Amino acid sequence: MNFTNQELINHNRGGLSKAITKLMFATVVLGLTFTSCSNEDSVVQEEQNEDISEVSRSSEIDNAASVVGDIIIDAYEGQELSDSGRYAEVQQRNGLPDCVTITVVAQQGFRQVTVDFGTEGCIVHGHLLKGQIIFSYTRDSEVQQILISYSLVDFFFDAKNILGSKTLLKQLSNDNGNPQFTHTLDLTVIWPNGSQASRAGVKQKEWIEGFGSGVWADNVFEVTGNWTTTFVNGNTHTYEVLMPLRREMTCFYFVSGSVDVQRTNFGGTFDYGAGDCDNQATFVFNNGTMIEVILD
Repeated sequence: MNFTNQELINHNRGGLSKAITKLMFATVVLGLTFTSCSNEDSVVQEEQNEDISEVSRSSEIDNAASVVGDIIIDAYEGQELSDSGRYAEVQQRNGLPDCVTITVVAQQGFRQVTVDFGTEGCIVHGHLLKGQIIFSYTRDSEVQQILISYSLVDFFFDAKNILGSKTLLKQLSNDNGNPQFTHTLDLTVIWPNGSQASRAGVKQKEWIEGFGSGVWADNVFEVTGNWTTTFVNGNTHTYEVLMPLRREMTCFYFVSGSVDVQRTNFGGTFDYGAGDCDNQATFVFNNGTMIEVILD
């Protein structure tokens, strides 16, 4: 069970990391243009190349974490619609492919949902997923918050083993009167070559427009939060949303918002602009230098 245009969401969430990855490559190429062949410069080049590799891997973690969160939220919302007898709305949504099996255990308000991608895996939103996502929650019409606990079982995302067991907290109405999901991140990613990194942090996704309309295209979300990626060599990359990232379902990119980015060798602010749906963004380094960024 899946929301219409979900692929737009996954594309948006990967946009920031992809853009910064491109930015890092451009920065290093520019730096190498003025680099001599001394031993000291060779060390600097090696450090830059290592940082680029970590940027790329951090981007992959962003994408995997987004897809996991999206699938849980979509399956939860679909199950809630079914439990409420709103079958017509469920049928209007795009479903997961036939190779995905969803099993629900229902008992006295308790729900355990298993989303099974099989041992051979299947393609979901352009990614090969294997294993299971299992989540559970208790239905209670009197409470304002629903805690969804999830775990990943033998789960692989494009050949990367993803380990994790954490929570999503749904607020029926936050301080602004809107539904909101808070995703507590605690994931470990192991690449086929043995490389490993972990991701920890919190992301809030506030549903600011379109809730309850039954039309997915008019939905608008704002994303806030902060998260850190830590590699086995001790290097860390940190992100903190400065201005909420606005996602409109009719646009492939965040249309506004900014993020503070601090990596091992540099830092700055990534800005999506003032509200236009386009692939234009900027990055301002800590020293004040600004460059234009074209999003993929």
